[in-house]
Amino acid sequence: MVVQIFTDGAARGNPGPAGIGVVIKKGAETLLEISGYVGKTTNNVAEYVALIRGLEEALLLGAIEAEAHSDSELLVKQVNGEYKVKNEGLVPLAYQVRALTSKFKKFSISHRVREENKHADELANRGIDEHGLKNSPLFGKI
Repeated sequence: MVVQIFTDGAARGNPGPAGIGVVIKKGAETLLEISGYVGKTTNNVAEYVALIRGLEEALLLGAIEAEAHSDSELLVKQVNGEYKVKNEGLVPLAYQVRALTSKFKKFSISHRVREENKHADELANRGIDEHGLKNSPLFGKI
């Protein structure tokens, strides 16, 4: 099975509250959507976490080929080997991505402008928003 993985990470404050959004599709069919909160971190870490989660889920769905799409130029160029991973916090995440991508028969990642990755962006922001609601004084800490 060939899937497309659309990912986005968002952080408010950078570092700040961060969320991930993942959409996995097979052709026009959406197989899975993920919205999650990943704690207080940077946007770049959230981008990597979103890709890792997308790759893990694609493998669990039985994908043998994956085309990933992200609006993070840094992430795409680092995964493609065009940029070195210099930030110490990203190095273990980059290794994890490499390990996961090696499990696919074929893998590619491309840069998409934010408008073309809008749904994953909405899911990432929802992850932050929903966490904020759960932990607001109005609703009590969960």
